[in-house]
Amino acid sequence: MKYAIIDGIKAEATKGKSGKCPSCGAELTPKCGEFKINHWAHKGKRTCDPWWENETDWHRSWKGNFPCEWQEIVHFDKDGEKHIADVKTSSGWVLEFQHSYLEHAERKARNNFYGKIVWVIDGTRRKTDKQQFMEWISHGTRVSPQLPIFRAAFPNKCRLLSEWQDDRTIIFFDFNELVADGDAILWLVFPKLADEVAYVAWFQKRSLVELHNNGQFDDFFDNKFAEIVKIIRDKESRPTNVNNQPRFMTAAERRPRVRPRGRL
Repeated sequence: MKYAIIDGIKAEATKGKSGKCPSCGAELTPKCGEFKINHWAHKGKRTCDPWWENETDWHRSWKGNFPCEWQEIVHFDKDGEKHIADVKTSSGWVLEFQHSYLEHAERKARNNFYGKIVWVIDGTRRKTDKQQFMEWISHGTRVSPQLPIFRAAFPNKCRLLSEWQDDRTIIFFDFNELVADGDAILWLVFPKLADEVAYVAWFQKRSLVELHNNGQFDDFFDNKFAEIVKIIRDKESRPTNVNNQPRFMTAAERRPRVRPRGRL
């Protein structure tokens, strides 16, 4: 946990200090060593939130893109159940940064609990996931010359996709990819719209952060994202022309080497 409450104020872990858990109010102990990032921990093995996972540098880096007051927010539902969201924006969107494996049942429970949720998945946890994803997308096609959206069949052949492709939530894979000018690129996974196919798109990390920090993600979700989903759904509803088979993409087509053209 990055923050504890000290004298009513959120504070990061510091040697010699003590604080209270923002969720359960129990005393937290600062853990400040040479090999792990500074953090707060409940005494013993006690934890007040079964959904909480140990924080990595990757988690901490992502959280740092957002205001302190949005980080580690206790979220309540109408029945009084509570959990600590990694980030909860002023617009009510919850961003969950997931490094470890997550059972489908728990993911579904979190989706239902938070409602307005965006997942960012650490695609570097397993060494083969990025290679497997790129191999899968290499057999796909680009949906539009103007937009960096790709369609490929048999997503179950990609382990990360088979674990995370969802029917309604927004998911981003973070493979720690940088293009030539240093811009970080994520892969947006569109909600499941048809069996045996999946749609993904390049998305700038900077754009995702700015949309939330500027309070514009609702507009993006309700308009541009919804419009693209409609286009994809319409495309899937059309009969396939077997005499017009799409060609496979080249590496240059599926991965941006410079700042991407046709951004979402």
